[in-house]
Parts: sequence; structure tokens; C-alpha cells
Amino acid sequence: MERQVLADAHARKDQDWVLEEAGIQAMECRDELLETAVVLDVLALCHRPGGYLPRPCEGASAGGFDKAVELRTDASDVADGVVLHDLRHGTSRTGTIPSPLRDGCTEAERDAVRAYARREWQAREEDHQTA
Repeated sequence: MERQVLADAHARKDQDWVLEEAGIQAMECRDELLETAVVLDVLALCHRPGGYLPRPCEGASAGGFDKAVELRTDASDVADGVVLHDLRHGTSRTGTIPSPLRDGCTEAERDAVRAYARREWQAREEDHQTA
């Protein structure tokens, strides 16, 4: 339905409305991505500390991956999506965006994107409380 409304407004050449509505939808998608990143991060923090799977990961070994390692890796990969979104669209609330993850990234780089997602979540929650 929302896509059809956007398409109709575009056909009417109502560019200002289309840009405003697309921006709203982009922020809603970012919020969903941020929520997912934080939930995975919290789950990962409930497990013992440790490392991450390598990037890129070639697949599970015979015994599979340790769940804590998988959770930390997934949390950092989703948090990296928040980083990429904020770099592309300038939507950071805290302003200190780490570098996006690349193949062969370090554990410190993975920790940095997870910490960034936590800071962004906290800033978002503070914004909601003052609104």
C-alpha cells in the first residue's frame, strides 16, 4: 500500500512529498535494523566473552559453530548494517561512526560497530523520552 501511494505521488510529480515520505520510511527501516542489532548484541552479551567468526566465513565445521561466537558475529554483522546506513544517509544520532566492516576485519573493529549500535540505541531512547 505504501509503495502504491509513493508511486501515485511520483506520477503526480509531487516530489517534495515523495522525498519526505521516503525519508520517513528509510528511518523506520533504520530503526528496525537498529533494534535487531541491539537484540542480537544483548543476546551475545549474555554469553561468555570471546571471539568472532572470520569474515568472510567459509561455512560450519563438522561440529558446527559455538553459539556464543555465532551470536557475536551476527550482532556485529547487523550492527555493520546500521553503520553503512548512517554513513550513506547521515542519520547518526551520536556522530561518531566507526568504519564499516571489511573482509579480514579485526575483533576490535567488530566490537566497535556493536558499541556504536548500542550508543545509537541509547540516543534514540533518550530522544523518545524527551519527545
